[in-house]
Amino acid sequence: MNKEEHYNEGMELFAQNKLDEAIAAYLRALEKDPGYADALHALAMTYAHQERVDQAIEVGKRLIEVSPDDELAYTSLSIFYQQKGLSAEAEEIAAKARTLGWKRQLSEQKKPDKS
Repeated sequence: MNKEEHYNEGMELFAQNKLDEAIAAYLRALEKDPGYADALHALAMTYAHQERVDQAIEVGKRLIEVSPDDELAYTSLSIFYQQKGLSAEAEEIAAKARTLGWKRQLSEQKKPDKS
C-alpha cells in the first residue's frame, strides 16, 4: 500500500472509532513519507481525541515544521496547548495562525479577477 492508502485506511478506522488501529495506519503512512502533512494532522487529531495531549503536541510541532504556512496546523496545535492548560503557548500559536490567515486573505484580495 502507498501512503495515501494507509492514510485513507486510517480515516476510515477513525470514523469507526477504532482509534488505535487508525494511529497504526497513520504511522504506516508516515513510514512511507515522514513529511506527509495529512497523516501528521490526522495522527495529532487522533491522539488529541484519545486525550493523549502530549503526543498530539509533539506531532503538531512536527506538522508545523513540514507545513509552516498551514494555518490549520497552527490552530490545531493551539487547541492541543489549551487542552494541556498551556494558555501562553496556545495564545502564541493562535496568533501565528491568525497572521497566516490575514496573509492568505491579503494575497487572495490582490489576485486579479479572472472573469
